Amino acid sequence: MTYSVSELFFHPIKSLGCIQTQKLDVDTSGPSLDRRIMLIDSDGMFITQRQHPMMSIIQIDLLDNRLRLSLNGDSIELMLPNFSLKTESVTVQIWDDTLTGQLISSKASAWLSAKLNTPVRLVYLHDTEFRQVDLNYSAPGVQTHFSDGFPFLLVSQASIDFLSNKVGYELSVNRFRPNIVVSGCDAFEEDTWKKIRIGDIEFDLVKPCSRCVIPTIDPQTGAKQREVMQAMVKYRKKGKGVFVGQNLIHNQIGSLNVGMPVIILA
Repeated sequence: MTYSVSELFFHPIKSLGCIQTQKLDVDTSGPSLDRRIMLIDSDGMFITQRQHPMMSIIQIDLLDNRLRLSLNGDSIELMLPNFSLKTESVTVQIWDDTLTGQLISSKASAWLSAKLNTPVRLVYLHDTEFRQVDLNYSAPGVQTHFSDGFPFLLVSQASIDFLSNKVGYELSVNRFRPNIVVSGCDAFEEDTWKKIRIGDIEFDLVKPCSRCVIPTIDPQTGAKQREVMQAMVKYRKKGKGVFVGQNLIHNQIGSLNVGMPVIILA
């Protein structure tokens, strides 16, 4: 059986729209620009679709060195930060990690605050700042930015097709927030993989991805669709969680391209 990369995604601002790409550059912390920026509330706590489902329908386009945010015909642009420079530092909290973020674009923060009807600020991580991946699944020094916990998330197209069949309509793969989508395998076959190679990069599949409410949010409308969680609970519940996709740690830097073979090493 031949496996290959069918889609690649990165998410410049955590929990906003994704960007689909034919080539994904990979640095020490994962996909370049992936979740390097996020929204925080007035207390510095990270904000996601869990609290504000409408974040899912704010689309992002990368225009050279700018990001364009769009919602319902209205848009705003902000410059990509120079990640080697510091601006105004602020303490931020993401899950159990306390970090120093750098504030960016008060204008874009005001635009987002108006769209979400709550005060938010945009922050980025300086080049010297990163999060240690859970030491239960990684070695010291393995790092990520503002992802929920791991540098990469992989899911197979067959897994999403399976769930689509169970809910009775097509589920877009991007609502599951992957970086890598693999085609050519059976549904949930990725659960059995331990190590893969794509191009010159080897990945360890270290932990199934535990799912929250985010995959139930329609990325076109922001509405929650309870039947998606019901399907995941029925077919993907293990213990106290439901799992779709696999969290990955990469062992090299380089680039990935759509169409590359996925080689199962273990």
